[in-house]
Amino acid sequence: MSNPVVLLENLARSFEQGGVRIDVLKGVNLQIAPGEIVALLGPSGSGKSTLLQAVGLLEGGFGGRIAIAGTDASGLDAAGRTTMRRNHLGFVYQFHHLLPDFTALENVLLPQLVSGIARPVGEERARELLTALGLEHRLDHRPSQLSGGEQQRVAVARALANRPQLVLADEPTGNLDEHTADRVLAQFLELVRGTGSAALIATHNERLAARMDRVVRLHDGVLT
Repeated sequence: MSNPVVLLENLARSFEQGGVRIDVLKGVNLQIAPGEIVALLGPSGSGKSTLLQAVGLLEGGFGGRIAIAGTDASGLDAAGRTTMRRNHLGFVYQFHHLLPDFTALENVLLPQLVSGIARPVGEERARELLTALGLEHRLDHRPSQLSGGEQQRVAVARALANRPQLVLADEPTGNLDEHTADRVLAQFLELVRGTGSAALIATHNERLAARMDRVVRLHDGVLT
């Protein structure tokens, strides 16, 4: 695989708990190509979230090598990791984490303003994404006025607002009922494919994972 968006080499992570060392990741190797959507399968507690935190450069303490968009991110300081996240990554979590005092449009606009995008351009991008997700009639609604599925779709639009090369999603439909989860995931995948972003999506749902380009499984700290 040439020029991967993500390259992990011998990624390791351990924790101390009650004086006992717990090895969560034991030498994970992974490459994700541009535009590829990869499902990360594993039961609860298998380390999926820890792996996503590593790829998302959300915390330190990892052994091995992490390269994002061709840049070795392993040795970056906090400022460097923040810049890398802003320029290359988008995030979707199980819970939407929308800002409650802002409208759907404003929640998708804000990360663009932080990145220096002009407000009119950002607003147009936000409208485009929310319309693609069927929320054109909800642009001026705050999160409390939206259903769970609508809130998560706003979170998807926010993750894609800055055209990231990689989207990381941690059980993005895990808080939704099956029907709503299917709809949100279908729209999520369609939008990601349409933007050309790659994605690493953690789930424990085999049926949802089968809709992605490739499935990797986290078992006993390594990927298979």
